[in-house]
Amino acid sequence: MLVAVSSDMDEPVARLLVEELRGRGHEVLPYGALSPGADARWAVCSERAAREVAEGRADQAVVCCWTGTGASIAANKVPGVRAALCADAYTADGARRWNDANVLALSLRLTSAPLLGEILDAWFAGGPGEDAEDRDNVACVERLDRGRTAP
Repeated sequence: MLVAVSSDMDEPVARLLVEELRGRGHEVLPYGALSPGADARWAVCSERAAREVAEGRADQAVVCCWTGTGASIAANKVPGVRAALCADAYTADGARRWNDANVLALSLRLTSAPLLGEILDAWFAGGPGEDAEDRDNVACVERLDRGRTAP
């Protein structure tokens, strides 16, 4: 799987994230502080990683900033992206199952190495559920995206 990854800071958890993804057999497209010379502002690098997913060049993305909030906000401004800020494995599982999230947002401050592994396990093991209400909610979000991009 091709995963776009962005971080606004070169923090140990961001480097561990890249190592962990590669160790799981994923190809990584780095952005921000993870790519020497790139623009590391959270809004810019999160948008670039999210756009890779929205435009079909990456299967998933993981966006990071100090709290994860800014990265998730920026990613969610890209039509077609459903970014979820996940601080634990249960939230990551639910985001994939109930929200069909395609971008994971993480806090560089709160995510420890063991917690990162648990979140990634849940994220990559999960996928969109079949519950009709959940699918209807995702369809509603997709309509919101289309309304935002309509002329």
